[in-house]
Amino acid sequence: MKFEDAGVVVTGAGNGIGAAIARRLADAGARVVVNDLDAGAAEAVAAEIGGVAVPGDAAGEEGVTALIAEAGAHLDGIDVYVANAGLGSGLGLDSTEQEWNRSWQINTMSHVRAAKELVPAWLERGRGHFVTTASAAGLLTMPSSAPYSVTKHAAVAFAEWLSVNYGDRGITVQCVCPLGVRTNMLEGSGDTGKALLSKDAITPEEAADAVMAGLADGRFLILPHPQVADYYKARATDTDAWLAGMRRLRAKISPGGESA
Repeated sequence: MKFEDAGVVVTGAGNGIGAAIARRLADAGARVVVNDLDAGAAEAVAAEIGGVAVPGDAAGEEGVTALIAEAGAHLDGIDVYVANAGLGSGLGLDSTEQEWNRSWQINTMSHVRAAKELVPAWLERGRGHFVTTASAAGLLTMPSSAPYSVTKHAAVAFAEWLSVNYGDRGITVQCVCPLGVRTNMLEGSGDTGKALLSKDAITPEEAADAVMAGLADGRFLILPHPQVADYYKARATDTDAWLAGMRRLRAKISPGGESA
């Protein structure tokens, strides 16, 4: 895909992977709207790349509607929507209802709500591009966080559904599934999360490079860590062995467990 003069929205772009993607897209000639709950962070990135900051909620129904309306007005139509905002919250069975709900709203429903706003207009003009930032946890799992794993699985499933239903109608759907990336989310993932992910963690800039390569060839799964493809195959072809291996890994890293 050519990004020269394309109108792009990147959510959660005040830092981390989102900010790196916004920079790469701006370098490629796109006109970028930078969204983040942190208005100051969004404005700083937008100023750096010559974009427009539209801070605010990118998950709730009213927030998504407002974001897409304002961004669409700035860009004279949205060509690419990068649903990057995400949340790591909760641990195991002791995760609260609030933690489950926040994860569901931000990690999954934000994508559903954005697609509901964007797809009808994209169908009318015959083109559009929806990029989901999910996680390798959405293809595999994350032993340290049930809410994160479950809602990232749901994000991948929704992206697959979008591709099945609209991929032959001019709408490209792609799903980014990294392992560890050196962001605030990794730092907040707990001892088990950091033990699992830190060794192979990449920088946000490296993740953004992988995203740009994936955008160029249109593949559905964009895997900044190529080894995830092998893990995913192993999970699908011998699920019992894979689960046993994950149990051994979890026991090795966190023998007592982090949560109930």
